Amino acid sequence: MTHAFDSLKPGVQIQGTPFSPTRETIRAFCEASLDFNPLHLDDDYMKGSFGKTQFGGIIMHGMNNFGVITKMLTDWLYEAGGVQRRLETRWKAPVKPGDTITPSATINEVRKTDKSRWATLDVKVLNQRGETVAVGEAMVEFPASA
Repeated sequence: MTHAFDSLKPGVQIQGTPFSPTRETIRAFCEASLDFNPLHLDDDYMKGSFGKTQFGGIIMHGMNNFGVITKMLTDWLYEAGGVQRRLETRWKAPVKPGDTITPSATINEVRKTDKSRWATLDVKVLNQRGETVAVGEAMVEFPASA
């Protein structure tokens, strides 16, 4: 699998699969995560202000952004013999039912060590209006023994 790693260089981009959350997928995430915060479920609750923020309705769990990024990375990596080692994300804007979000990543560094091959990537998630809803950094490995 060295060939896959050797083709990587800073600036290479990876595109992920778009995801369109619905009330049903948000509810399913509540069930899976055991996070039943009313900001994900209760429209009446969300008519008011949540802290100092007005969302104007329910919003998707921020960890769903993490999930769409992870799907993008694993779809790309596993076929190429790589594995995801680290992912850090920050949420920048809410995602609502009816939005479509799309993850992408740009390689910013590749390096070889005595034991393995590594790449770091800047990741982001954009909504259908081109607004950034999440950003972060990932580290991936292409094991030398693969």
